[in-house]
Amino acid sequence: MRLFAYVLGLALLCCQTAQAQVRSYDQMIAAGELKVAVYKDFAPYSFEDGATPRGVDVELAQALAKALGVQLKLIWAPAGEKLDDDLRDYIWRGSQLHNQQLADLMMRAPYDHDYAQRRNDQGELENGHVVMFGPYQNEQWQVAYDRRRLDKVASVAVFEEHPIGVEVDSVPSFYLTSVFNGMLARQTHHYPGVPQAFAAMKAGEVDAVMAMRGEIDWQVHEAHDPQLALAQNAYPSMGRQRWEIGMAVHESNRQLAYAVEEALEGLIRDGSLQTIYSHYGLQYEVPEMYQ
Repeated sequence: MRLFAYVLGLALLCCQTAQAQVRSYDQMIAAGELKVAVYKDFAPYSFEDGATPRGVDVELAQALAKALGVQLKLIWAPAGEKLDDDLRDYIWRGSQLHNQQLADLMMRAPYDHDYAQRRNDQGELENGHVVMFGPYQNEQWQVAYDRRRLDKVASVAVFEEHPIGVEVDSVPSFYLTSVFNGMLARQTHHYPGVPQAFAAMKAGEVDAVMAMRGEIDWQVHEAHDPQLALAQNAYPSMGRQRWEIGMAVHESNRQLAYAVEEALEGLIRDGSLQTIYSHYGLQYEVPEMYQ
């Protein structure tokens, strides 16, 4: 009985290993299909409108697959607790929770040298199995406010008197509850997500919302309310306020990264990517690499 259990365990392990094999570029081309992981329910980047996939990352993935001459297969990835978990589950090891399904390419990875070179306690690269490349978006923090209740936002100090909504356990949450020795904490209201914070602003519970610019742009676009405005204030004592977003592949699949990066550059230079962003009301800035 023990021998049977041992053999069965080895068989299952082998099956799981086979399921989680990383495809080479040639295998992907031969299959005629590019598997791309996008975050699930993450408007305006990747979400389903009824049964129709929509979002910036979805349209970009479609354009990249077309440029490579293959079909697109989307893998909808629920966000993990950490980005490291997502890269592990969808790019290099797989997860039983997701049927050991690996993507060829993952959207919305940071294009950040410090993050890519981060090491663990043993001195090993924490994401050594992954190559992060192809910056396609500049991101930053943004405040939107309702001009019916707030004339302007010259400084975040205004939120000592005016309530502002943030997503719970987010960077804006930690920032607003700690900056100026916690002076703004009393007026910082927490919500499950950015859409709920915007709903609270519409209902008059808060006068402003702080989140990533792309999410703010999308919510303002969808609200169709001319009284909603974007603030131009700074964020003192915040540290990094702007960063670049790119893609990720397995470290053994650099040929795919080169091909995708070439296709991406074409989409940026001919204005196609900016057009995709405009579909969702988002501002677009060309990443530094392509300027």
